[in-house]
Amino acid sequence: MLVTLTQVAFGGAIGAVLRYLTGLALAFPFGTLAVNILGSFLIGVLWVALADRGQWAPLLITGILGGFTTFSAFSLDTLRLVETGRAPMAALYVLASVGLSLAACAAGASFTKGALG
Repeated sequence: MLVTLTQVAFGGAIGAVLRYLTGLALAFPFGTLAVNILGSFLIGVLWVALADRGQWAPLLITGILGGFTTFSAFSLDTLRLVETGRAPMAALYVLASVGLSLAACAAGASFTKGALG
């Protein structure tokens, strides 16, 4: 378990640095868009390529891609729901994830403005 946690932590640090550098290289909001698209592509590649080699998943998928963008995990979860014949659940998952996350972000910002203002 310690080796797995170390892989996730190390990979997460790499992914976060890569996300930060991408944000510096591309104007807002295109850095975030690029990270989300690239991360989603790479998680699709790794999910298939590592199917029988799961020992690399903690470092590459959870660590690096998790630190780079959690949107890639969201994309993979949605794809897996669709591929297993649960398209209505996938649509609900997308709507709930985006809608509730935007609402939570707005609520957090509003709460904090009230608390600090």
